[in-house]
Amino acid sequence: MTRRATRTPIALALIAAGTLPVLAQDPAPPAAPEKKFPKWSDTAELGWVATSGNSESSTFGLKNSLSRENEHSLFELKLGGIRVASTTINLFAVGTPTDFSREEDTETSTTAENYFLNGRYDRKITEKFFWFGGAGWDRNRFAGIDNRYVGFAGVGNIWVDTDRRKWRTDYSLTGTKQENVVDDPTFDDTFFGVRLSSSFLQKFGAHDVGSFTNDTIVDENVDQTDDWRVNMTNAVAINMSSHLALKVSLQWLYDNAPSLKEVNLYDPGDLTTPIGTVLVELDELDTLFTTALVIKY
Repeated sequence: MTRRATRTPIALALIAAGTLPVLAQDPAPPAAPEKKFPKWSDTAELGWVATSGNSESSTFGLKNSLSRENEHSLFELKLGGIRVASTTINLFAVGTPTDFSREEDTETSTTAENYFLNGRYDRKITEKFFWFGGAGWDRNRFAGIDNRYVGFAGVGNIWVDTDRRKWRTDYSLTGTKQENVVDDPTFDDTFFGVRLSSSFLQKFGAHDVGSFTNDTIVDENVDQTDDWRVNMTNAVAINMSSHLALKVSLQWLYDNAPSLKEVNLYDPGDLTTPIGTVLVELDELDTLFTTALVIKY
């Protein structure tokens, strides 16, 4: 065997020894696809409870959030409402004790109702800092609010922004026009204010099966400093599929200077016949507990 023939198997062995470990390694994962903009998404929440028979009631809740995301901006449009109606059934009989017919009177009334519509535009200044502006409307007649219109603008910080955890806070100036169900002569229905907001999301479980969210808004009326409000919602959602989830949420609506309600005034010695009306403050705190089916696109 010649010297050239001896070198050939040795060279092939060295090449194979250097190549096999490379071939044995797992292939490199494919690069993550780039986000395509604009990116549209929509989330709807539907809740419905109804009873019938000896008592009748119905509860309907709806929320929808539509967003359009670009590389440096985000537009959101949110709307929702809840309505609870109860029917009182009064039974009575007509005839004689041995021969009568069963009759009934029904009276349906709305016992809880509120609606809202909000739009907001965010624009990044840096990866952690942004400005925003928007406007909103809400109605909660049982809390004394017939119509409330709010415009706002400010800046905010993005503290955490990962796939599993997100947290941002923002700070804004507001202008409010509030129409109460019962007119309060001591209340100026148009005022300026300041607002502090926080939005937090944490996913949990294997394969991010669920998520916890907290959204908090604190509003201060700078014209009447004892008129401040807090709107806080805590929610837990469990995913059933990529497009469906079950969600429970608890919302607190606190108003340190609640609206007024006109009520009947009675004499202490006669609680059957009103002698007039007076204005009383409504409760400061309202709570709403809801369960819903969430549809995501």
